[in-house]
Amino acid sequence: MNHNTPLSHTPHSPRPLRHLSHVQRRVLTTAQLRAHGVSAAETNEQCRPGGPWQQFLPGVYLLHPGPPTTEERLHAVLMFAARSPVQSAPAIPVQPGAEAPHAPQPYADALITGLAALTLHGFTSAPPLLSLDKIDVLVPRMRRLRSTGSARIVRTPSLPTPTYITGVPVAPVPRALADAVAELSDANAVRRLLTEAVRGGHCEPAAVVRELTQAKLLSLPHVVDAVDSLLAEGRSIAEDRLYRMVQEFGLPDPVWNVDLRLPGGPHLGGLDAYWPEQAVAVELDTRAPRQDEDALWSEYARKREHLERLGITVVYITPKKLRDTMEQQATVVRTALMASNDRDPAAYVVVLPR
Repeated sequence: MNHNTPLSHTPHSPRPLRHLSHVQRRVLTTAQLRAHGVSAAETNEQCRPGGPWQQFLPGVYLLHPGPPTTEERLHAVLMFAARSPVQSAPAIPVQPGAEAPHAPQPYADALITGLAALTLHGFTSAPPLLSLDKIDVLVPRMRRLRSTGSARIVRTPSLPTPTYITGVPVAPVPRALADAVAELSDANAVRRLLTEAVRGGHCEPAAVVRELTQAKLLSLPHVVDAVDSLLAEGRSIAEDRLYRMVQEFGLPDPVWNVDLRLPGGPHLGGLDAYWPEQAVAVELDTRAPRQDEDALWSEYARKREHLERLGITVVYITPKKLRDTMEQQATVVRTALMASNDRDPAAYVVVLPR
């Protein structure tokens, strides 16, 4: 019997169950079976040793004897973890031979996270789903669930908004990364995942560091090393985007990566781009949200205030804005350059390579 063999009446079956052969997936909960008119006794009979069904997780059944498909594993884990009102909804029937739709499935309070989620997001450095012994599923902290079988329960004070991939609710990349890193001790594996998150354009470094901080993972040396590499990678990508913005939108060439000093006076700070004639500066805001975020922001604010007292306009741009709204950021810089004609001349400063 294979996965596509219709269920039919057998000598051991208390009643014909042929009507279940056309459900969307051949994995159902106890409540869904009951909604289809299948009693607990009938379910137990079908799951006898050598029978046509099997119990895959508590309250979740595969309607075939072989190993589950990847899709079945994902949905079985979600069915196990989701709150019962959604579990009780009947499966959607489809016509024989028709492809099951990938519409979002309404699993209440349950998301796929960790390595499985990263694989669904398209990470090449995450393992194939079939090779994972456990699938992490994110649930609210107050849920009374325990990890069992292939379902590993991960708790959170509040569930993030899911992304739906082939109908499966999946945690956002930063949260999925944090949950994956929590289970990894291999420094190279952690570094590969974090690097792909940034290089692949899945998310910005600051979002990753925020999740790792909340998960209290930045006390682990192999995670700290990977984060340092991540931040360096993120800054390099942001600098490349800044160069491209100046070129693609026809801004005048600035001087790049400079330090400013008052003549014979103190150091004023480093800048990513500076237009001396217009006294306009751009600085990439690549702060990572760690415990000292407030102190670091105060340093940014003091620097900006000092420069603006000297008549220098400072434009702060985040890597995310550069990635998502480059044209808008170019307009902001162009406006600052044009407005320089209406301002009093800036104080003279010494511009040095950084």
